[in-house]
Amino acid sequence: MLVLTRKSNQSIQIGDDIEIKIVAVEGDQVKIGIDAPQHVDVHRKEIYLDIQEENNQAVEKDNLSILEALSQQMKQK
Repeated sequence: MLVLTRKSNQSIQIGDDIEIKIVAVEGDQVKIGIDAPQHVDVHRKEIYLDIQEENNQAVEKDNLSILEALSQQMKQK
């Protein structure tokens, strides 16, 4: 992991398209701004993990539905 020290109004550049700027430091909170292309999803980590879990559950349900449908087809033959 790369650890950098930045002050208010300083930035970090990731590749050509993503800039992370320190907007403000207030007590133990840091406000950051993220400038990224629209096709790049930017989420808080806990939201990202929730999305991944929902996607995994949806895939599992879809796979179960597909397996049930195939099982029914095999029984009909």
